[in-house]
Amino acid sequence: MRMLYLFRINLGEYSMGKKEEVSEDTVFRALRRQLLATPYSAPLHYNLGLAYARREQLDESITAFQQAIALDPKMVEAYINLGGVHLRKGNLEACIEANQKALEINPNHPLAHSNLGFALIQQGKQDEGMLEYQRALEIDPNQAAVRANLGGAYFQIGDLEGAIRENLKALELNPHFALAHNNLLHAYRAAGDLEAARTHCQKALDLGFQVNPELAQELGCEEDE
Repeated sequence: MRMLYLFRINLGEYSMGKKEEVSEDTVFRALRRQLLATPYSAPLHYNLGLAYARREQLDESITAFQQAIALDPKMVEAYINLGGVHLRKGNLEACIEANQKALEINPNHPLAHSNLGFALIQQGKQDEGMLEYQRALEIDPNQAAVRANLGGAYFQIGDLEGAIRENLKALELNPHFALAHNNLLHAYRAAGDLEAARTHCQKALDLGFQVNPELAQELGCEEDE
């Protein structure tokens, strides 16, 4: 089964959700310029880490997140996104360690629990992983990212009904959550519902998500020029 991405990128003041807004290259250049003027800014290193992740420069992203943490050891979001990049590189132990450190700082962070749960399930620790999701939902049952991550976990264990259900719940909470649309394209495709997969593929592309180009071509989805 294809792994669904664990976390979404959010640059705060830098909007990356729609192509007609600020381009990724513009954001990247702006961050680099600002860091030349203020090299000891943890938030700037953090945002640079997000920008590198968007560009698939994962080693550089890890370095930027580590620099943000060195400057601000209590930056929970830096640990969480560092864990997400480690996951994308296939380093489950580093992903788990980063999210555990985030939970040492804030034991009630729902995304840290859900990300930890996803990584544990990747290791085959299904019961431990689902317990982390339960904790995340107890903390905040209305967190769209947690629902989408849980949907990804269900996809990993072959529960397509659960994957579809949780990602649809994510879209009820946030209809413009591109990751949930991307997750649904995979789940519906695996379930044989190609029309629904095509619909969510197009919506993910329209929202600026980096859909697998081979799948987009297979389903006949088109990226806006």
